[in-house]
Amino acid sequence: MTDLTGFLGNAYPWVLAAHVTFVIYWIAGLLLLPRFYVYHHETTAGSAEDRAWIERERRTRNIILGPAMFVVWALGLLLAFNIGAFEEGWFHAKLALVIALSGYQGWLGVYGKRLASGKRSGSNRTLRIMNEIPGVAAAVIVVLVIVRPF
Repeated sequence: MTDLTGFLGNAYPWVLAAHVTFVIYWIAGLLLLPRFYVYHHETTAGSAEDRAWIERERRTRNIILGPAMFVVWALGLLLAFNIGAFEEGWFHAKLALVIALSGYQGWLGVYGKRLASGKRSGSNRTLRIMNEIPGVAAAVIVVLVIVRPF
């Protein structure tokens, strides 16, 4: 059994609680932003509505997504080192998914900048499908962390 306190000692449950809280913020932002893009995609470039969506999306990226992802990574790595998770198979799979979600967030940022410049690439259907990625990834990560199947 892995020592759950490690060098964090009694702070471990507090660090874990903060990590889970910021994961919730991060996933919420990853679910929200593509939905914003679906609605924004339907606006006329340069319109007042277009500018309002650009500002909403910018705030979501800068106020929610960026800081939440940073804190998730910082606390997650602290917890991983604390319990020696780098030797566990479940953790490697979780880490791969978190890296993929971070890349997904990068793609969202690039897409948002294209949308803000008036480029309407892709379709609403594609955006709606992309909106499902964080939810599926979060469900798999929860199973990996709780069940630890390997």
